[in-house]
Amino acid sequence: MSGVNKNIVILISGGGSNMAAIVEAARARQWRARYGARVVAVISNKAAASGLAWAGMQGLATAVVDHAGFASREAFDAALMSEIDRHDPALVVLAGFMRILTPGFVQHYEGRLVNIHPSLLPAFTGLKTHQRAIDMGCRFAGATVHRVTAELDHGEILEQAVVPVLTGDTADTLAARVLAQEHVIYPRALERLLAAG
Repeated sequence: MSGVNKNIVILISGGGSNMAAIVEAARARQWRARYGARVVAVISNKAAASGLAWAGMQGLATAVVDHAGFASREAFDAALMSEIDRHDPALVVLAGFMRILTPGFVQHYEGRLVNIHPSLLPAFTGLKTHQRAIDMGCRFAGATVHRVTAELDHGEILEQAVVPVLTGDTADTLAARVLAQEHVIYPRALERLLAAG
């Protein structure tokens, strides 16, 4: 992440609450002045993603690369890479981006691709993490910010937050508490990466 400008591109599939937390933290903590870093674009694989409207109101570039319009994951990823690379990203941040990316995509952004996952990795990779934690009788759950590798929900752990699993919790109540912590740890992990380099 050398150079004066460190552009950040965020990928979303829905409401983009983690994206919003990152954008707001970048402004509040003056990432541009301190690290030469700024969020420049938000890209979604779904035109209906409500986070795109919020990003547009913040003056960020937005784009849609609809996965449904491509015959293969490789073709979609190639088009997505083309859109991302227009912004010369120092970091590509997955914030509720609900697509499994090809090894070629991951390799293209090696060292620059970051994700957040709603469990305490390495536990509960994949989907339905909160229900699985409840079903297994876990006393704690949480979220993990990690570098992305070709293996799903693996890669270097950058930050974690722990929340208790409470008696009577449902997947939704647990998810809400975990999401609140995601909004804290994701910007913190990104800022640490920017400060390091």
